[in-house]
Amino acid sequence: MESPEQDDYVPTFFIGQHESKRSRPVTDEVVRLAHESNYDMITAPITTSSFHERVLALFDSLDPDSTPTIPALTMDDTDLTPGEMTSHLLAMVSPWIDLCSPDPVIYNISRQVLHLEIAYAAFCGITNVIVPGPKLHHGDIDGEGVVQYAYSVQEILNIGMFVQVHIRLPMIDDSEAVDGNMGDDLASRARLKYVNLNSSNPKPKADVFGTWDAWNIVRSTCNYNARLFVALDIHQALLPSSIQSRWHCEPLRLLIYSTTPFVPNQSGYPVLSKAHRALLTKYMRLRNPPWILLSDVGPIPGIERLESFTPIADGDLPPIVTADAFPLPSEASKQPQKQKSSKKQHPTPHLDYLRQLQKHQPPRTVLERYGAGFQDYLQTPLQPLTDNLESITYEVFEKCPVKYEWYERAIARALRDWVDEGKAASGPNGRVVVAVVGAGRGPLVTRALRASETEGVDIELWALEKNPNACVILERHNQTQWQNRVNIVRSDMRSWKGPFREVIRTGPNNEELLPGPPTDQLPGISTPIDILVSELLGSFADNELSPECLDGILPLLNRSHGLSIPCNYTAFLTPISAPKLHADISSRAPKDPAAPDTPWVVMLQAIDYLSTTTPPPPHHQQDPPNPNILPAWSFIHTPSPAPLTNSHNTRQARLTFRTRDRAVCHGLAGYFEATLYPGFELSTNPLTMQDKSRDMMSWFPIFFPLKTPLYLPDHSELTATMRRCTDERKVWYEWVVESWGWNMLIGGGKKRVRLG
Repeated sequence: MESPEQDDYVPTFFIGQHESKRSRPVTDEVVRLAHESNYDMITAPITTSSFHERVLALFDSLDPDSTPTIPALTMDDTDLTPGEMTSHLLAMVSPWIDLCSPDPVIYNISRQVLHLEIAYAAFCGITNVIVPGPKLHHGDIDGEGVVQYAYSVQEILNIGMFVQVHIRLPMIDDSEAVDGNMGDDLASRARLKYVNLNSSNPKPKADVFGTWDAWNIVRSTCNYNARLFVALDIHQALLPSSIQSRWHCEPLRLLIYSTTPFVPNQSGYPVLSKAHRALLTKYMRLRNPPWILLSDVGPIPGIERLESFTPIADGDLPPIVTADAFPLPSEASKQPQKQKSSKKQHPTPHLDYLRQLQKHQPPRTVLERYGAGFQDYLQTPLQPLTDNLESITYEVFEKCPVKYEWYERAIARALRDWVDEGKAASGPNGRVVVAVVGAGRGPLVTRALRASETEGVDIELWALEKNPNACVILERHNQTQWQNRVNIVRSDMRSWKGPFREVIRTGPNNEELLPGPPTDQLPGISTPIDILVSELLGSFADNELSPECLDGILPLLNRSHGLSIPCNYTAFLTPISAPKLHADISSRAPKDPAAPDTPWVVMLQAIDYLSTTTPPPPHHQQDPPNPNILPAWSFIHTPSPAPLTNSHNTRQARLTFRTRDRAVCHGLAGYFEATLYPGFELSTNPLTMQDKSRDMMSWFPIFFPLKTPLYLPDHSELTATMRRCTDERKVWYEWVVESWGWNMLIGGGKKRVRLG
């Protein structure tokens, strides 16, 4: 199998330039200079300082109880104009407004400014707008006003119908970091009867999930609008992995880097620490990787004289820059000291470093390469029992070498143990009867023959397939590859009577049994199966009706020591936050009302595990915790009589998960573990898959969605009730998720109460 190190994929970094206070209008010439400097885009304020001054002057001249109307924009209020350059711009809404203000006049003016700017940006053809995030602290008031902010965002989504709105947010809520007054913003003009700006009360401590909590209110109010994104300011400090994972599952569109996350290496060049590089790599591996915005790292080179010097942005470093110019901190000590004159030699050192980092991203894993493009893509589970699969579907599953290698080893070990333990075989001349049921295009047949040859154990091989189209391929393989050593049966395994034998009489009391169909003259007899091989597992183990299918053929197993491969399997569940999947399912619901009730097969990527356990030491704050994934139920397959009903295949589980951080549960992720034969296991469970079946890619997890997302406060519990239901015609799943908290009782103690 190809190793991950052979991956030659180079990710694409779209990098933009932002200045908080631009000294000149963003013209076509400025955009051209940005491209020649290796930037892909640039920010532009929607309105000018003239408009800012006009609004503040209007507010200062107000009667305290009046509500002014902001006049429409004039030519002096904005430098933006429609044109081709708008596709390269990120428009910035004025940062001096305060949509969370407890002062109704401040809020009203801010809302009007927002409407004017969005409407004009939409008129100019701007498609990407960055809106300052909610201000969470106003003197004594903390966390108020987010709902009115959310309604304002909902309004502008309706004003600019083709505008994508990016809410600029810090990774965490740090009141000390955001409480510095500019003096020329609206927030500092809030009246004291609404907010005490000179409060002596201690400021609240940094709330790691405070900003995310505000974002959750905004996107929930906007019904998970597909045009609403996060523009995330990357924090200077190394934040816990829990908040990194939370933002990873949200619709990230922009990562904003100021100079603070960068540190100088020994040559004086700005670089990111190992932890920050790992964070960037994690976010850039998303199916839709975010753009990168460098904020206030220096002006665009040549903007003073508007001269050009290099080709357009292509991801390459300028000719004077080499890889040695940007060593990682661990590599810097191995290089000779250079004079710290980087600013003269490299006018865009932060940009050049990111371009270099782009070319040296870690190779993708086998699963990442195989699943490229399928991350968070909803697929309905296959129904091979009712549908005849297409050849391309078989081909996709056959590309996984791990599964079939494990099957071959399991069959080989079973054959070896059969001989070593002196078990009696059911086939002619002492041959072990092996039946591959649901043979498809025959990969397991090939593996069974190979295992027989490897162990030197003669087998009689039967291949059963109900798909008439696949049977054509099986019969051709039997002629061209298998030397007619396989007995191919066109039949549903539930109605097959077992290996039929013609009775050929060779003398008194001396009969030889040969495989073949019964006839009127030679009705024949059926003999047992020694080893039954199947690959009927679904993403939740039993969701493709493996138990029901095998129920029809397990009575044919050798009663003394017949065995099934796989012999057992277990389904697992864990709660997850998956806002992207919820938004996708919600958008399908109008045309497909069953979408919220459908279990979906999906390669989970942009998710956050809600119940986790700290990994054993030694571990670091940035190490991701282990998800708490619990077993739901199991199925075991041994020789057994035919059941009269399907009630024995019903299952029910009630699982309890403890959560530490506040979150929103959007559904349950399902996995499975299967034992093919003792010592050979398959797993999609993230906790065990690397040990049991590393790099296996035949199954994606399953997702059981919730119609209404469930909010979980800090330190709560979540219970998931899952049922596998059946009647005589079908099988289906039912699931309920509940959240629980605790109320303190008078006199001490606490009581567990349901929250939702």
